[in-house]
Amino acid sequence: MEEEKVVEIIKQINMYIDMLANDTSVPKNVRTAINEAKNKLNAEGAYTIRIAGAIYSIDSISNDINLPTQARTVVWNILSLLESIKE
Repeated sequence: MEEEKVVEIIKQINMYIDMLANDTSVPKNVRTAINEAKNKLNAEGAYTIRIAGAIYSIDSISNDINLPTQARTVVWNILSLLESIKE
């Protein structure tokens, strides 16, 4: 995948993550995992490794029973975007 397309998708993912991190209806453990994923995604290094780390962090909370429905949809969208650029 082209580098500029990956950068654009990562920007979109960061926007979704910021939206969830600022949502007070989202449990604190979920916001912590989301911020951890953002840190991994924006760290230095190969983007494939960064993406894999972010997927791992977000996947761990994707089925949290305390996650509000609208937040769960955003989490699944983030995972979908991450999977689309994982190569």
